[in-house]
Amino acid sequence: MGQGRERPLTVHDLNELLLVCSLVLLVAVAAVRISSRSGLPSLLVYLGIGVAMGQDGVGDIQFDNAELTQVIGYAALVVILAEGGLGTKWKEIKPALPAASALALAGVAVSVGVTATAAHYLVGLDWRQALIIGAVVSSTDAAAVFSVLRRIPLPARVTGTLEAESGFNDAPVVILVVAFSTAGPIDHWYVLLGTIAMELAIGAAIGLAVGFLGAWGLRHIALPASGLYPIAVMAIAVTAYAAGALAHGSGFLAVYLAAMVLGNARLPHAPATRGFADGLGWIAQIGMFVLLGLLVTPHELGDDIIPALLIGLVLTMVARPLSVVLCLVPFRVPWPEQALMSWAGLRGAVPIILATIPMVNGVEGSRTIFNVVFVLVVVYTLIQGPTLPWLARKLKLGKGAEAADLGIESAPLERLRGHLLSVAIPEGSRMHGVEVHELRLPAGAAVTLVVREGKSFVPSPTTVLRRGDELLVVATDPVRDAAEARLRAVGHGGKLAGWLGQNGVRPGAGPGTGPGAGAGRGPGSGSRPGPGSGATGVRRR
Repeated sequence: MGQGRERPLTVHDLNELLLVCSLVLLVAVAAVRISSRSGLPSLLVYLGIGVAMGQDGVGDIQFDNAELTQVIGYAALVVILAEGGLGTKWKEIKPALPAASALALAGVAVSVGVTATAAHYLVGLDWRQALIIGAVVSSTDAAAVFSVLRRIPLPARVTGTLEAESGFNDAPVVILVVAFSTAGPIDHWYVLLGTIAMELAIGAAIGLAVGFLGAWGLRHIALPASGLYPIAVMAIAVTAYAAGALAHGSGFLAVYLAAMVLGNARLPHAPATRGFADGLGWIAQIGMFVLLGLLVTPHELGDDIIPALLIGLVLTMVARPLSVVLCLVPFRVPWPEQALMSWAGLRGAVPIILATIPMVNGVEGSRTIFNVVFVLVVVYTLIQGPTLPWLARKLKLGKGAEAADLGIESAPLERLRGHLLSVAIPEGSRMHGVEVHELRLPAGAAVTLVVREGKSFVPSPTTVLRRGDELLVVATDPVRDAAEARLRAVGHGGKLAGWLGQNGVRPGAGPGTGPGAGAGRGPGSGSRPGPGSGATGVRRR
């Protein structure tokens, strides 16, 4: 068997591997339809695929390499955090930063303490095992939170707090799990606190520095093809993770912050970048969850089901609500929002990946820890995910219908010192019914072409714009941002957007002036392009 494992990969083996992987991807993609209809996070479907392929399933694949699972899981988590950061809107997350930081630090400490105490006294685990489980399950999962919350129309403060928390709390939890899983006595609490503070500071500094430098470089250096921009953005985000980790900081915090900076910068071909990152994120989720499912041995889970249910019950009904209340009361967050955020502390792949750390380090009872965490994540995700929309409605936290955002794709016209904006008008946009001259674009910007029902024409000042139209707007370099801000303002507020003070534009202010001129969300803010908003092939020199 040892010689068989050492046999080099042949072309025939590669063909079989590609066939299996492609079929798994196709099944996983089709399963997203099921999960979106039922409200279940897709991670449960992917875990199920992995379990079905494993040694107790139809595939009978023998896989028990915890170290490989941990390495691949870390790599997948980097991609998921990068995708989440690119889609995080700064204007939504900025007001939530203090509350999210409190939940990611003090909230984690409360959750670890309460959960570990329950694991020790209710289940009978020794203190090291109890602390490891408490730390492992105290992290909300970025993939689960991003995938579920972005389908629920919640207030911006709730969504921003939960997304920022899930992006921030991986860092302190990883530090705690590694510390608890290391051989020898556990460090004093003040040593752990100092380590966490130092690693978070290093990770934040490196992430912000890499993000701003990367955004500046992409705005000033022309690439010969539009398809290179998404690759460059993801490479910058991964660079932030690697640099942060090698500097003994939090690489996970670094990649999230770097991606958030890039996602909110006005970069060329930003919607294409978001689409590319979204696809990579799906691949990372599928591969990570399937691999975690393969690592599980279902027939060994029987003895760990009751302990997992007890620990999960304390975590969900006591530890999480207590941490939310203690952390958010000082910020005067209304009780309905606190109740929803208590229930929305979703767990997913991150706790399962972290549960491989004690396995790799040879901690006694590490297999039990992994099994307990796996059962806990599956059961409580199955309960919490589908009930979140119902709870939001009961708490009357659902938002009403809003004007749909425009899909704007920007391509630089370097030699002409200008930009070509491709603007798609989606269903629900208030630009419907507006005449071209009523856009009141700043001097130096003009609508040059309208594409309607597959036919293009040059508009006149009195041409009435319709939903489904695609506009080509040429703007000189100095007024590019102001033109985009004005287009977004009209998309949200209609022809009277400037006069009514929509989107921060002062009543009576000229287009592109006032404090709101640069306040519109740029193409890097996470908005998705509407139908037909393809990128142009013009490059910046």
